[in-house]
Amino acid sequence: MRLRWVLFTATLLAVWPAAAREKSDVLVMRNGDRLTCEIKSLTADTLYIKLDYALGTISVDWFKVDHLESNQLFLVKTQNGEVYTGKLSLPKAEGERPVALDIIEPDGPEVQIDRTRVTQIDQSFERFWHRFNGSIGLGATYSKANQTGQYSLSSDVEYPRERWAASASYNSNLTSNSGASTSTRNQIYASAYRLLRWNNWYYTGFAGFLQSTEQSISLQSTFGGGIGRYLVNTNRTSIMLAGGFAFQRINYQQETLVAPSQDVTSAWINSQVKLLQFDRTSLNVNASLLPALSDPGRVQFNMNAAYYIKIYSKLKFNISFYGAWDNRPPPSFSGSDYGTTVGVDWTFGNR
Repeated sequence: MRLRWVLFTATLLAVWPAAAREKSDVLVMRNGDRLTCEIKSLTADTLYIKLDYALGTISVDWFKVDHLESNQLFLVKTQNGEVYTGKLSLPKAEGERPVALDIIEPDGPEVQIDRTRVTQIDQSFERFWHRFNGSIGLGATYSKANQTGQYSLSSDVEYPRERWAASASYNSNLTSNSGASTSTRNQIYASAYRLLRWNNWYYTGFAGFLQSTEQSISLQSTFGGGIGRYLVNTNRTSIMLAGGFAFQRINYQQETLVAPSQDVTSAWINSQVKLLQFDRTSLNVNASLLPALSDPGRVQFNMNAAYYIKIYSKLKFNISFYGAWDNRPPPSFSGSDYGTTVGVDWTFGNR
């Protein structure tokens, strides 16, 4: 699939111009340590910073920061779905620890937010290329006993803005076995969402493309969208639920048999779960249920899950699971394809 190389190349281009701000932000820790640094991001109660005299990104416990000052622009997200853009200040309060984060918006008033309600902080750049976040992953396994080799390649890129975000991902798996045909699976998924006026509500649209040797799918194209809500939105846990409609065109082809293309209109129910632990591990799960409206009784279910363990700086070890199930495929065609991969990921941007 040529499209996979286009997406992978685009990811590399997004990485290439990665920007570095001047290290003029000031942190003062509760033990009195003073750090002049570059604040990168905040996730799962972990503040990521870069120092002139240290390699890589340093992780700092958010609640051990006594006060901070920065004249750079950041995107700040809260538990109730509010999003702000501005300079940051965590002023030192006399006689007590500061509990409010001040956000000085460029064209608006100063806003104060309880620091415990802040779920995410990201750098905000003026230049287009500098706004991308993402990762690139590789994996491989080999068994001499049956001469089986499995290889995986993955990449994803995200473009976050104040009230909306867009993302794209690519996953490829190849399995070769002595005496059997090579099996491949390639999946491309792109989506975008925009926050609504109501707290934690959003609307979203997506497009997905799947090729699977196991299911004899030469190309499955899926387009859809709907409305969703953050059910849980804290600095360690995010649970999103969305519902809407989707349209699919599925082309089947085996070596000796070709089935007619199928057009399927379905309801769409999607759930995304993210669990984070201080600078160590994270779990991402994305699952979709598609009950067919044009073919009552037919149901498809798709899931992708990944568990990450930090190795060093931006390098992570991951265990991933993918699966696709269809309870009513064409006769003699497989209705499922699933598997696991193990590999390493390198992240870029604010991740």
